[in-house]
Amino acid sequence: MKRNRIDGGEALRWSLRLASLGACLLAWQWAAGGRVNLGLLTFQNVPPPGEVAQAAWELLHSPQLLGHLKASLGRVFSGFVAAALAGIALGLCIGRWQRWEDLLMPPLEILRPIPAVAWIPLAILMFPSSEMSMIFITFTGALFPILLNTVHGVEQIDPRLVASARSLGGGSWAVFTEVVLPGAAPSIVTGLSIGMGTAWFCLVTAEMISGQFGIGYYTWASYTIQNYADIVVGMLVIGALGMGSSVLVKRIGQALMPWHQQEKKT
Repeated sequence: MKRNRIDGGEALRWSLRLASLGACLLAWQWAAGGRVNLGLLTFQNVPPPGEVAQAAWELLHSPQLLGHLKASLGRVFSGFVAAALAGIALGLCIGRWQRWEDLLMPPLEILRPIPAVAWIPLAILMFPSSEMSMIFITFTGALFPILLNTVHGVEQIDPRLVASARSLGGGSWAVFTEVVLPGAAPSIVTGLSIGMGTAWFCLVTAEMISGQFGIGYYTWASYTIQNYADIVVGMLVIGALGMGSSVLVKRIGQALMPWHQQEKKT
């Protein structure tokens, strides 16, 4: 009986999700197909779903697709991995030790509000190749969500857990690995998931400016030749890749945290 209720709940959830997507497609078809003009907002040049589907089919059979995907995926994961290593390491140190916070947080807080897009001109000047500059932009965009969530996760650990571990004879390294790191892990995974989405945003912007391959470059090139359906295809590919990679990061994190059970939503 309980299993039937669970199956029914899952079916309802997926029905609601599919219905929301269907409603969005219908609204898109109505606005773009009818060339709706609302004054401040117009859909007269927006392609309807049918044109976008045709453009997506053509891209799927194009030999350029693999090159664009390889370029974007290589850049985003290179920058993301570097940001994950740096952000987690710095976040653990800043969240755990006051002197690290006093030493590192002032310059990081100055740099944090600067959009990653604003780094593009300087990155082009600093790095000898446009490839490295785009990876750096991706790194910059992913770094701060990972860093700040790691700091928050460490600072939210109950001090009584640390005191209990020490009273049982745990040294500094044991407390750090057995209490601090597992306790901060859920926040770290959240930061990694957010950082992955931010990395895609920054990468696509960088590719539009200095790339020669990649999904961002494909989207911008479609705009320059006024191929509007391909613009939407590029946007949807970016959204799918960003969503898929963020979900992948979150699922891997959950698999590595069997002790952390998230409360079910009602």
